[in-house]
Amino acid sequence: MTDSATARRIARRTRAALDAAVAAGRDLGLTVTDARVLHDMFSVVVHLAPSPVVARVPTVLPHHVDLDRLARRQRAELEVTRWLADRKVPVIPPSPLVPREPVRRGGFSMTLWQFVEEDRGKEPDYAANCERVADLHAAMRAYPGRLSFLSAAEPRFITESLALLAERPDLIGPAELDRARREWRVLEPLVRSRAAFEDRFPGIDLQPVHGDAPAANVFSGVDGDLFADFELITLGPVEWDMATLGPELESAYNRGARRNGMRPLREDVSRFVNAVGMLRIVSLLALTPQLPLLTRYLPQALDRWRAMPFAGGLAG
Repeated sequence: MTDSATARRIARRTRAALDAAVAAGRDLGLTVTDARVLHDMFSVVVHLAPSPVVARVPTVLPHHVDLDRLARRQRAELEVTRWLADRKVPVIPPSPLVPREPVRRGGFSMTLWQFVEEDRGKEPDYAANCERVADLHAAMRAYPGRLSFLSAAEPRFITESLALLAERPDLIGPAELDRARREWRVLEPLVRSRAAFEDRFPGIDLQPVHGDAPAANVFSGVDGDLFADFELITLGPVEWDMATLGPELESAYNRGARRNGMRPLREDVSRFVNAVGMLRIVSLLALTPQLPLLTRYLPQALDRWRAMPFAGGLAG
């Protein structure tokens, strides 16, 4: 498919998501006359202006994620953010103007959030964000909702992506794909089984965690920073939320952990989550036909993966 054909296909997908969000908002009684797309990557994010509501419409998903599966994930996200917002934890909350449920329109499943004005002049401070992730973890420890163990690792996505990539030598070479598959054979049992994880890492407590790099999912609002995008909320070690961020930012997290009376990150668990996190990045190559923009962001991460010890040094 040519670049121009791909661009047209993505533009049609964005337009369909925008139209679905507008229709959903109007059906829910919102006034929507000036909707605009705020962001378009894995999801199309739409401000349903003039209503103070934002629709997030996932558009780039693994093949196995159907609308029912997606809605279950979205429902968990809405529940945890409502719970956190009720306790004054700085998160973007679900919109109070509509039911707190995923909404289906036009072949999409979307969630609706309170509109927050962005401070566009603020540069992200990842060290400060990582220190605040420990605050988030401290708040989330008491979350009563039932969560699956390390669902954020998306093991089925990794397995299926590595199979799909066997047909795409233009995206990853055979030697690298072989390494990824061998690493996954080491790591997959620890991802899929809580008992296997706890046997390999005794004494590591599990708790609700954000699931998707919360330090990079901090929204700079004009009235302060807010955690966002809890789509992959999961039960896991706190190390999961710091995967692949490196020693300097891990030290920042540990400062926040000490301030909250929590344990610091444990090195062996960090090696494990870093290895799994890098395999998730390798697996994203399988989504480049849906999102060609990924080819701009993945090469540097793949270089880091090539330089890492095999399976985080856990194969011995």
